[in-house]
Amino acid sequence: MDAPTSDLQQVLAGSRRIAQRLLTIGENRLDLLTLEMQEERVRLLHVVLVALGMAVFGLLGGMALTAMAVVLFWQHGPVTVLLGLACIYGVVAVILWRRAAQLLRDWRTFPASLDQLRKDRATLDGFLA
Repeated sequence: MDAPTSDLQQVLAGSRRIAQRLLTIGENRLDLLTLEMQEERVRLLHVVLVALGMAVFGLLGGMALTAMAVVLFWQHGPVTVLLGLACIYGVVAVILWRRAAQLLRDWRTFPASLDQLRKDRATLDGFLA
């Protein structure tokens, strides 16, 4: 009777160690995910602030350029000048829109966490197979 109890205790001790290791791995992955979330938040805030500054100063520059061009070329036709500037601004807007779309398409969220979870899954698959 003593041997089955001893085997059961060893199985329980082994199960407890495995559970503790799994919890430790889960805690490490959660810490990594939290760190990456903080980095993403800071990166996103930085991008938003830069984009806001770019928009404000771009708008001010565009208004000044428009006013200067209209005053400078008034005798040649203000409508022609405004139409030309509108075309230039439209082309620049399309270029910036395409660049923003490319940045969003290439954006990777939580890459280290996802890579680590893939490695963990592969390791567990190899261990359980």
